[in-house]
Amino acid sequence: MLLLSMITALIFCTYGEKNPAVQVVLTNKGLQYGRNVAADWIQEKLEVVTLPDVDGEIPIGFLGHIGYTLTGVTIPKCDFPDPSLEFYQDVSGLKMSIAGLSIALTGAWRAHCGIIYGGGSFDLALFGVDLVSVVHLGSDGDGHLSLINVSCDTQTRDVDLRFYGGSSWILQPFVKHLKARIISQTEAKLCAAVEELIVNLDHHLQAMKVIFQVNQDLILDLPLTGLPVIDASSIRLGFQGEFYSIKSPKEPPFEAQPFVVPEHPGYMLSVGLSDFTLNSASFGYFSAGLLQAFIDDSMIPPSSPVHLNTRSLGPFIPQLPKMFPDLPMVLHTYARHFPVFSFHPGAITLSLPSSVKAFAIQPNATLTPLFKLHVDSSFQGRVWTDDGCVKGSVTMDSITLTLAATVIGPFKTTALENLAKMAMKMFVLPRLNDKLSTGFALPRTRHAQLVNSVLTVEEGFIAFCSDAKLQPSDHHLNEHTF
Repeated sequence: MLLLSMITALIFCTYGEKNPAVQVVLTNKGLQYGRNVAADWIQEKLEVVTLPDVDGEIPIGFLGHIGYTLTGVTIPKCDFPDPSLEFYQDVSGLKMSIAGLSIALTGAWRAHCGIIYGGGSFDLALFGVDLVSVVHLGSDGDGHLSLINVSCDTQTRDVDLRFYGGSSWILQPFVKHLKARIISQTEAKLCAAVEELIVNLDHHLQAMKVIFQVNQDLILDLPLTGLPVIDASSIRLGFQGEFYSIKSPKEPPFEAQPFVVPEHPGYMLSVGLSDFTLNSASFGYFSAGLLQAFIDDSMIPPSSPVHLNTRSLGPFIPQLPKMFPDLPMVLHTYARHFPVFSFHPGAITLSLPSSVKAFAIQPNATLTPLFKLHVDSSFQGRVWTDDGCVKGSVTMDSITLTLAATVIGPFKTTALENLAKMAMKMFVLPRLNDKLSTGFALPRTRHAQLVNSVLTVEEGFIAFCSDAKLQPSDHHLNEHTF
């Protein structure tokens, strides 16, 4: 935990103006989906809510005052019109409007004036309540999205108030006074409730993590790189999207390049992922010394015509079985440089500069160095979405072997290079493509999943467009899909 805190401090010390490597665009379609879900949720809540008691006093001149309490207030009926929610460029935020909200309330009343006490029931109806709220979307110093209440205005056109019970005459003469007071309090409390909601949402946003531990080796730094960009049809967010090694966190020797993920109004959201993000992960693994492996003969398929021993490699390196007869071998393979991913229209390329050190395993288990090869390979892949999964395929473009050092004397690498190509085509790529054809499920939460998703590879970034669907398992929200 202390190590992670030190890494976090280091990241924030090096944090500055950077091009976003991850961009998210929420379109008007996504905004309206959220509006509809929220409206249905509010409607459901209003049907079961019990409001807090209301206490007050009515001055009646030299006679003193009438004290009253409205208790057990419920909402038997609510005419909740569809709210309007739109991107609001004037304040770089959102504007929410509700016009013509009507609510019927019922409950019990108690009143006293001096020694006179009474009680009964009441019906209250609010007609034509209008509300307009404007919220500014910004960013704090730590890369969180922030919400600021800009304005809230309400207006109530009329109130109908009726008291029932044997002592209702106590309050009946003051209905006009109470109606004015109810309108004033309703308008004030509505805006107070809206502001409280915005403050709570902002606190929630500030509490959200912007640095995530992905596994025991990597963390992902995902703060906003700047202010949200809002126009009439969308909001665009840019995130740093950079991986760091937990063991040796440092900035990679390259920067995220600018790109613009297209806005697709037919989808709720679009996400752009720069090749910088993948390359920062590659650099993180490389700088921590994790891109290496030892390969022995137990890892070679039994059906392979060639195995890892000096006798089997004799046809490719003639002097090897003569100098070290019939000994098992082990290969230490490692990246000479971090693998580099490049995104181009329709394809992802991977350049992998690596080296292989070969050792003979002596009868006493000591390792005797034999030779070192530089292995430079490149691959090309395609990715797509299908049936809720990201799938793909990989082909090999080239592989080249060069003798970098030798203890057994020089030898030609052409035959070994052909063997490596054959092994890659017959064993490695088929297994990899079999797994990629099954795919990896798209991210989802307990309450929502991505649907109608499309993934394309563009110059410098991957573009992902999708709609969302709420899951019926959340009993607080209805299922919606677009």
